[in-house]
Amino acid sequence: QVQLVESGGGLVQAGGSLRLSCAASGSIFGINTMAWHRQAPGKQREFVAGVTRGGNTNYAGSVKGRFTISRDDAKNTVYLQMNSLGPEDTAVYYCYASIRRLGDTYYANYWGQGTQLAVSS
Repeated sequence: QVQLVESGGGLVQAGGSLRLSCAASGSIFGINTMAWHRQAPGKQREFVAGVTRGGNTNYAGSVKGRFTISRDDAKNTVYLQMNSLGPEDTAVYYCYASIRRLGDTYYANYWGQGTQLAVSS
């Protein structure tokens, strides 16, 4: 069994900063790409940022220069540092990871339950 558990969401004023964390736990052999997606009210889920096992990162245009994704492989954890937040960043943020479980020969997709971020103007 593998789980992704996010933390760090909350309410923040526009212009503020927040850091999200997502820890993977369970019978894990290896983790490939880790990423953050978000879903705002009434909108589809969208990609925010991703980081490969090699450390390569990519970002959605709307967050580039404001958000930074990083990972700690020793802790099976991915982070999202968010700066210069605006009301448009209000959404439920979901963690994603491509994980190979012990005993498996393939990687599967896993999602966290989501953490809410609300940015007040």
